[in-house]
Amino acid sequence: MNMQTFLSAPDLDGTDITALIPDDFRLQSGQKLEQTDVVARLYGPANAPVVVAAGGISAGRVLFAKEDATAAAPGWWEGVAGPNEALDLNVWRVLSIEFAPRLPASQIYTISTHDQARLVKLLLDHLGVERIYNFVGASYGAMIALAFAELYPDAVERLCIISAAHRAHPMATAFRGLQRRLLLFGKATGRDAEGISLARQLAMTTYRSDAEFAERFDGPPPELAGENYTVCGYLRARGDAYSATDVNRWISMSDSLDRHRVDPAKIKAKVYLAAVPTDRLVPYDDMKMLHGALADSVFIDFPSLYGHDAFLKEIPAVSDIVRMSLS
Repeated sequence: MNMQTFLSAPDLDGTDITALIPDDFRLQSGQKLEQTDVVARLYGPANAPVVVAAGGISAGRVLFAKEDATAAAPGWWEGVAGPNEALDLNVWRVLSIEFAPRLPASQIYTISTHDQARLVKLLLDHLGVERIYNFVGASYGAMIALAFAELYPDAVERLCIISAAHRAHPMATAFRGLQRRLLLFGKATGRDAEGISLARQLAMTTYRSDAEFAERFDGPPPELAGENYTVCGYLRARGDAYSATDVNRWISMSDSLDRHRVDPAKIKAKVYLAAVPTDRLVPYDDMKMLHGALADSVFIDFPSLYGHDAFLKEIPAVSDIVRMSLS
């Protein structure tokens, strides 16, 4: 793409954008969201080409936080997005989206990736953006990107898809189904926090690779049965520290991952697919299958020790992938 010199100064802190959800808006399930608006954060020069960015289910709208910005935590894609980074906020108008349902969730919603894509379209319509240059997504965000391109084939020129396919794999559904049972059991027994911790521990075993666990945790057993092995202590610490959700929202989002289905034949955009061979949640072969079904796609081998979490851990490699999809 031939870039021009933009006249407006880039907004590096980002500005929150809110679009009202029409009263007649219903999810594919027929449910109505309790929230009455959808929010995202907009970065970059006002007259630059628009890129939408979305990450995993724990990602929020804070994509990048300047060092002097008052942010509770860093952005979810620091090092990939920012001034002079691969997703350059000096060059691109970047919309980083916030998923529905909003926290705290008063109920469990049956919400699809297509529903999330429709909410993204509400934001773009609110901004007066008819066509985006790229929808850059990783994990759940990449599923939404594929759903968006299926629903609105003329509204997006390119997709950058990292660790997502056209469907949820049954083994990934099996893992997440167990997580949902743990969450419901914790809720039913009044032990929500313990249920969230256990579900997060199980999730961590799917985010990373066998090779990484072998390298980090192949130590001697504990003295007595029932005590923590090294890997179990790690998982428990990660689970107990996790507080970025509630039971209703986690179940809603987890189920959304598992009902994801798109028809690749309906996608017109040029698609850059980055597949991690060690990914336990999105099999490499599924992404190869998607590559073969798309009209225009580039397949990128993305080797990593970190499995599904590679998009958060392998910053230089991910930056190269994003940069390629934008060039």
